Amino acid sequence: MDDPGTDLVGRTATGFTLEDQRRTPVTFSPGDGQRWLLSFHPLAWTDACAAQMRALEAHQPAFVDLDCVAVGISIDSWISKRAWGDEIGVTVTPLLADFWPHGAVARAFGVLREKNGFSERANIVVGRDGRIAFARVYPIHEVPALDDVLAFLRKTA
Repeated sequence: MDDPGTDLVGRTATGFTLEDQRRTPVTFSPGDGQRWLLSFHPLAWTDACAAQMRALEAHQPAFVDLDCVAVGISIDSWISKRAWGDEIGVTVTPLLADFWPHGAVARAFGVLREKNGFSERANIVVGRDGRIAFARVYPIHEVPALDDVLAFLRKTA
């Protein structure tokens, strides 16, 4: 089966503002010249999601070197994300709350699992021009390796 994320590549990304785990608004403005990794995870407080966000945290220096802002996004509230981030030791990576309207950002990027009420597990890279340059949807219980994302970012730096 083909990866459904490949259907997203080339599309213009949708801008948004979400609160992170510190309740700080984070604004994504496509086409502002910045590269972004939007790392969608279904739910906080699950082992696979914790591993996914810890991997983002561990690779933050690489993302900075590659001029890419890497954020985690799920449908959980900012307060839940704060407690969870503290619990799993994620202190640098913004954990964005796509809480209300429920899953609006995941829906805008085509990764909301409507029947479940949470997002797919997906990594989406938005280029400096505001277009989706890389997208991959992973099996829901699989922790995505970041090798493919980092290789893509290096190749397109």
